[in-house]
Order: sequence, then C-alpha cells, then structure tokens
Amino acid sequence: MKLNKICMAAMLIVAASEMSAQTTPVEMEWLTVNENVTTIVTASEPVKLVDLSTDKIAGDQPIENTVRLKPKEASKDGDILAIVTIVTERYRTQYGLVYTSKMSEAVTDKEILPVERTAYAHPSVTMSQEEMYRHARRIWNSPARFRDVSCKGHGMRMRLNNIYTCGDYFFIDFSVSNRTNIRFDIDEIRLKLTDKKITKATNSQSIELKPEMMLEKATSFSKGYRNVIAVKKLTFPDEKVLTIEMSEDQISGRTMKLEIDYEDVLSADSFDDRLLEIE
Repeated sequence: MKLNKICMAAMLIVAASEMSAQTTPVEMEWLTVNENVTTIVTASEPVKLVDLSTDKIAGDQPIENTVRLKPKEASKDGDILAIVTIVTERYRTQYGLVYTSKMSEAVTDKEILPVERTAYAHPSVTMSQEEMYRHARRIWNSPARFRDVSCKGHGMRMRLNNIYTCGDYFFIDFSVSNRTNIRFDIDEIRLKLTDKKITKATNSQSIELKPEMMLEKATSFSKGYRNVIAVKKLTFPDEKVLTIEMSEDQISGRTMKLEIDYEDVLSADSFDDRLLEIE
C-alpha cells in the first residue's frame, strides 16, 4: 500500500512537470495584426519551418531569417485569426495573431526575444549559423599558419591563411592584399572544384560548391581584405584543386583564383580549446 502511494506521488510529480512544460494560448505572446499592415517577424538565425494554424493569414519567408504575415481580410476586433509556429535551427516559438481594425495598433516589426524561445535542435542541422559565425570570427582573429599557398596578379596577392575542421565543416580563411590605388569592387566569391592541369585535348570540368557561411559581407576594399568561408566537408581526387575565385564588378574586371591542393585540405587543424572558448 505504501509502495502504491509512492508510485502515485511520483506519477503526479511527472505529470505536473510535463504540464508546466506546455504552453497554452493564454500564456503565449500575442501580436495584433491588420489586413493593411504587413507584420515582419525576425529570428536571430535561419528559419527552418513556419506553420499557420488557419488559412486566415497569408505568410511567406522572403529571406532566411524573416517571416511576413498579414490577414487575408478584415475581421472583428479581438478575433483570434491564427497561431503561428516558427522553428529555427536551435529554437522554436509561437505567437497568437489577434485582429485589430486600427492600423496604428498593428505590429509591424517583431524580433523574437530570448525569453520567447524554446530550445530545439533541428535534426537536419549539425551546426547552427550562429555557431558557424562564432567559430569563423575566432579564426579570423587567429594568426596565419599557411605562408606558401597564394596567387598573384593585377598588382594583388591572394593568400590562404588557415584551414580548420569542426564537425561536418571546413572553415577556409583567406586574405587579399591590393598594392594598386584602384579599389576592388567585389562582384562575387565562388568556391569550385576544378582540374589541376588542363591540356588542349582536355575539357575543363568544374563543380560549383555552395558555401554554408561567409563571414565578411563587405562589397569592396582598397588595400586589404580577409574572409572565412564554411563549406561541407568533402574529399576530391589529386587531379582536382579547391579554387576560391573572387571577381570584380567592372567591365574589365580583375579576377583572382586561389588554388588549394588536397594535401593542404588534409592538413586542416581541428579547433583547439582556445578557439572554442566562449567569450
């Protein structure tokens, strides 16, 4: 009998803890919306999923960390139109959407606050964008280990500084020095696998690689430039090289191509404790 009472008490404690982890509509944050106002919700990292509980709200995702919401038609003041669920790489949140006829009361810009986030690990994400940027900033501030992997042209030099490996990704750190007085306006930075040696009888074949993260967003530089690119780990044959191509946004634009041999990729260091320390 005593054992049964203990088991019952334990079950009640578990049930209470589970109930406390649940969120009801009364407890969630509410956003007032109007059919003439677009409500922008901004997350701190890429959004992986958006769910609207009804079809009364139109929504889309114009960029990876932003969600746009708007009622499809007018309603009565105080009507609950929908509940929106937003899932990112590392958290999820929910908002209730309630109608207001007054445009001045409608929320136009909403940032997801830390207190509104429920921790969540998306199964398809092994490293979040926030983690990538944190690692990349540490690499950007670290001294260069490579000295002899570089290319020259147009009065400029492009150089590999570091290659690090962390989880499923390579972090490639490179820099460009400009000895001319002409500013370099960046058109694009591309990452490719290209043939190491090209003969007249051989067609050049290249494979475009999609960077998972690019630290530096600057579109031009005068004398110096440095960036860190994250790319999914890969292997490639000896006859191929990993090429970083930077082209200029001009009619007669300059192009720099830095070729990285597979041997250099294999020498990539793992992050040490000093780089991984939380600031």
